[in-house]
Amino acid sequence: MATNLALDDNLILEAVKAGGHRTKRDAVQAALTEYVQRRKQLEILGAFGQVDFRDDYDHKALRQRHRK
Repeated sequence: MATNLALDDNLILEAVKAGGHRTKRDAVQAALTEYVQRRKQLEILGAFGQVDFRDDYDHKALRQRHRK
């Protein structure tokens, strides 16, 4: 999808140089990918402390039951 954006040229050039990208498009693509990954990580981090775990859960005992 072709999109026209008004972006800070200096910032784009800095991103190209910092990331070792060949083109401005590559730099923007990498930046967007990192942005989305980071947002997903923050979403996962937000789940910490929200899940209740059973103290008596024994995964090794469960494995033994399946082998028999």
